[in-house]
Amino acid sequence: MTFSRKIKIAPSILSADFADFGREIQAIEAEGADWVHIDVMDGHFVPNLTFGPPAVAAFRKHVKTVMDVHLMIAPVDPYIDAYAKAGADILTAHIEAGPHIHRTLQAIRGAGMKAGIALNPGTPAEAVSDLLDMADLICVMTVNPGFGGQKFIDMTAKVRKLRAMIGDRPVHIEIDGGMDPVTAPLMAAAGADVLVAGSAVFKGGSVENHAVYGQNIRAIRAAAESAL
Repeated sequence: MTFSRKIKIAPSILSADFADFGREIQAIEAEGADWVHIDVMDGHFVPNLTFGPPAVAAFRKHVKTVMDVHLMIAPVDPYIDAYAKAGADILTAHIEAGPHIHRTLQAIRGAGMKAGIALNPGTPAEAVSDLLDMADLICVMTVNPGFGGQKFIDMTAKVRKLRAMIGDRPVHIEIDGGMDPVTAPLMAAAGADVLVAGSAVFKGGSVENHAVYGQNIRAIRAAAESAL
């Protein structure tokens, strides 16, 4: 992965057709997705269950871009190697998921992946101030984690603060939750460069009619870039 602050759209396959993940991944990439975002939930850290390492390994066979795996689980450390073997390019852990996030980031990088830190809406930007040299990505949650399709929570001030804290470091700011052509410009203007979008990408389309995915991706990207 070459670092760039260019706007990147990362569709979340949590909003895809669960019976046809392979073709859904191929469709969003064909329609301009920069990354593929995979939300892993454990029914413990968040009130939902989604994908384990075998599913992620199956997705990997279809992902040609960047596989961005977001762990909404606790604990994280026992599963790092499994997701590395499954093929994650980026592995993001929540700072709230355990007491030793520095060790977690070391382990993620040690397993050959880029390391991300996710912040829930109630967690301040300052929580990562001593971790920025250990991270490749900061994921700002603009919904409470656990379910897709939630209403956007405005985290503009937090994103601006993070952008200032990061400075010249090669660290992405990712936004996860409620991204669409209305909210994307707010986050891009504040300093975000990776926008995770689920329902806003997949709505109205299907693997048989995936041109709609492209229209949705282009609309989000154009709106975000218009704010730069």
